[in-house]
Amino acid sequence: MKSIKNIKAKKGNPWGWIPTLYMAEGIPYVIVMSVATIMYERLGLSNAQIALYTSWLYLPWVIKPFWSPIVELFETKRWWIVMMQMLIGAALGGLAFSLEAPNYIQWSLAMLWIMAFSSATHDIAADGFYMLALDDQQQAFFVGIRSTFYRIASIIGQGLLIMFAGTLESRLTPSHAWSITFALTALLFFAFFAFHAHMLPKTEADKKQQETDLLHAVKDFFGTFVSFFRKKHIVIALLFILCYRLPEAMLVKICPLFLLGSTESGGLALTTGDIGIVQGTLGVIGLTLGGILGGVAAEAGGLKRWLWPMVLSITLPDAVYIGLAYFQPEGLFWVSICVFIEQFGYGFGFTAYMLYLMHFSKGESTTAHYAFCTGLMALGMMLPGMVAGFLQESVGYLNFFIIATLLCALTFAVAALIKTDVDTDNDILQKIDEKN
Repeated sequence: MKSIKNIKAKKGNPWGWIPTLYMAEGIPYVIVMSVATIMYERLGLSNAQIALYTSWLYLPWVIKPFWSPIVELFETKRWWIVMMQMLIGAALGGLAFSLEAPNYIQWSLAMLWIMAFSSATHDIAADGFYMLALDDQQQAFFVGIRSTFYRIASIIGQGLLIMFAGTLESRLTPSHAWSITFALTALLFFAFFAFHAHMLPKTEADKKQQETDLLHAVKDFFGTFVSFFRKKHIVIALLFILCYRLPEAMLVKICPLFLLGSTESGGLALTTGDIGIVQGTLGVIGLTLGGILGGVAAEAGGLKRWLWPMVLSITLPDAVYIGLAYFQPEGLFWVSICVFIEQFGYGFGFTAYMLYLMHFSKGESTTAHYAFCTGLMALGMMLPGMVAGFLQESVGYLNFFIIATLLCALTFAVAALIKTDVDTDNDILQKIDEKN
């Protein structure tokens, strides 16, 4: 623990900023990706509109690898972190005010776009700052802590915020309830901004690269981009990245709408507060536990041993939604069990996805190639989500879930194509822990 003490003396106590930094990283992502879907349903948009509009919000994470090098050239990572938190707070405030406007859809989407781009930029800066502010031993020590507080942020965003909005909905109009919810969240982010402006350490390593020529940086970037698409087995890798999670990409936008939808439309008629409990709390816990178990399994046997159990885990639980749509149970008991099972299975099965991506990225320009993989990961979620709402409105909830489950055949097909005789090292397991 000697180095832990040294870092306190040199750069401030990491316990003073790592937990709040990764909570500030997780909350806006959850709002953009999950909370916005529920908000728009409560404001009366159709499923097709909701799925299309909110799936577009993945775009900043799709193109994040392209502007990540630019962040390196202008200002310090500390500056980017603080400024993005202020901008996220401003976007949340704008979102709160926009919901009462006549043309609230356009204004609220504009605020969500600002939040999405700010959040993706914050991700780049925060992860880079973490690497600069801590040495290797501290990075290893705090990796579990940062991922824990990121999960806590997920529960706050998908659980507490939604339950709070649901409580207000019982007394106010939906637009007023969500306006208050986002206004208070904006205050939280202005507090994050003020806190981190004071608490984040200033390190000599964190400096803008003024000596780096922009043209040279762009040339290097596109050279790395071309080398990525020249990697061996790139076609198989692209198929795997885009298709392994395709059923989940279809489900993720429709499941909350199904839970909220009226029984006449085939939904379960849960309240907003119920969603916060079922998906935002129990679902996130299931996802986290599945991810932890997946990491343990990966350490024990790697991809070669666990690929097919993980494929089964990420696909078969999707069928629980067929049962829910068919029987339409009342109350939260069976709904909670089914959501927990599906999310636990997804968390466990997602480990195989990350293992393959990290192994595929190995070699020359590993970090940059992994960044391209993460952009393609987001694209694999964005494109199916955009059409999911139209498909559901065309065939109904029950048939939609049957189709999504049948699409699991694609997951099996692309899994059969990949190379599995690879080793599992500590760096890969550490990254899996961060992602889950």
